Amino acid sequence: MVVWRFEAIGTRWEIDSSAELPADARAAVTATIDRFDREWSRFRADSLVTRLSVDGGSLTAADAGAMLDAYRELSEATAGAVNPLVGESLNALGYDADYTLVPREPRAAPTDWMQRLDWSTDRATLSAPALIDVGALGKGRLVDRVMEVLEPVSGDLVVDGGGDLRVRGAAVRVGLEHPYDATKAIGVVTLRDAALCASAVNRRAWGDGLHHVLDARTGVPVRTWAATWAIARDAMSADAVATALFFDGGPELAASWGIEWVRMATDGRVERSPGCPAELFIATDRTRPAPPK
Repeated sequence: MVVWRFEAIGTRWEIDSSAELPADARAAVTATIDRFDREWSRFRADSLVTRLSVDGGSLTAADAGAMLDAYRELSEATAGAVNPLVGESLNALGYDADYTLVPREPRAAPTDWMQRLDWSTDRATLSAPALIDVGALGKGRLVDRVMEVLEPVSGDLVVDGGGDLRVRGAAVRVGLEHPYDATKAIGVVTLRDAALCASAVNRRAWGDGLHHVLDARTGVPVRTWAATWAIARDAMSADAVATALFFDGGPELAASWGIEWVRMATDGRVERSPGCPAELFIATDRTRPAPPK
């Protein structure tokens, strides 16, 4: 495999392909990532979501409908714990555009976000200024977008955006990194024409117990779960479920979407979905049953 590594949207990317990617394919990948960043990054002063946080109004972006439809299901499944207007909550804890990492008082996200935010397939409109953050599923969506623009390229392909990855073609074995020891894995999973996304409290962490996975209802980082992994056909769905698994309702949402998963609690307990194909090196506390049909 030929490996192309680069930095984008604040993380490391790696694209593995059967042959060297043509120059036009690389240019298309770069343009796709830059467009998404200019639309959705709350870390850029010139992005569309930053403008909406100041002026309100509308943004036009091809991913608006797909992402916000998924957010609606995430929010309903987790009783409001996941919310795309959590941007100011993250800023309040110091995870802001300047990376000050100096926390202030926690700030809950607006509970009425579905009344404040209206959207269609390619447009999102805020009735008043608010800071959108699509971190619960945005990177997965971008991995899918990159895979789409590389569809004309033949052969096996792996798109890895900072640990959220999607595989096309030959099977790939991926380790599930232990959240408290990056030199170890709690298991491995073999992917073929599938995506794996993970989230953990040791990533994007700072201060005393502060990290990027917040309960939107309180503005406080989650404490019960340390890491999650989700396996799906597409990366956005896997990314969304990896976020939902930090909250009650996450396993039920995964079951309704047909997504397999593993999660580790902060006390070391491990749960997995009944059909999860991962080979785990650590005993599971219990297998979460699927909800009744």
